Amino acid sequence: MTELLSRDEFRSALEGAIKGREAKNASFSRAWADGELKREHFARWAENHYHYVGPFADYLGYIYGNTPDEFTGAKDFTLQNMYEEEIADIRHTDLLIRFAEACGTTRERVEDPSNMNAVTRGLQSWCYAVAMREHFVVATAALVVGLESQVPSIYKKQIIPLRGSYGFTEDEIEFFELHITSDVVHGERGYQIVLDHADTPQLQQRCLQFVRWGAEMRFAYTKSLYDTYVSPDLEQTAAA
Repeated sequence: MTELLSRDEFRSALEGAIKGREAKNASFSRAWADGELKREHFARWAENHYHYVGPFADYLGYIYGNTPDEFTGAKDFTLQNMYEEEIADIRHTDLLIRFAEACGTTRERVEDPSNMNAVTRGLQSWCYAVAMREHFVVATAALVVGLESQVPSIYKKQIIPLRGSYGFTEDEIEFFELHITSDVVHGERGYQIVLDHADTPQLQQRCLQFVRWGAEMRFAYTKSLYDTYVSPDLEQTAAA
């Protein structure tokens, strides 16, 4: 039988569950960082990304509802995260739409779910299912550790070419700047909740499994953007 890991061992195992599966290393992220994309590719990214991150407060709402009242700190964090997504200063999705419009698409296209691809629909559905059905600490591990904690490392790599290679203004890329700072805090707090409340070997192992799955889901989602929108353009260029 698997034994309960110490706090340090469990933290290392959680971090290890993401390694090798980071979305920053997926083909779309690499092409972005290398300055190989066009604004139309960013438009397609935004039209998909909206339907993954747009419902994030909804996912968190299910986790909040599934968290027992005695875990005040975990409930407070989840509520704060929801607040920051939706009504603190400016909605994060409004900043995403601002970027999308700078890429040549429209609010209507971004909000239309028919413009996301099948893998994005799968990621969104997985997030809802995990948030609704899993123990609150497992759902926190999946969505906050496995998914959200990756954001700073992804956007730090991508924001530099947005300014330089692609020529976006600071207002147009505020979405990325905001998440580089806010998701460092969110990710670390998610780690602390999981370390504090995954207090059996079974819960620890399920958290690790769902962190791995979350990282794999985000990697597959990011890769699918390249396969769906960038590869066909490269093939047409080569054929011409």
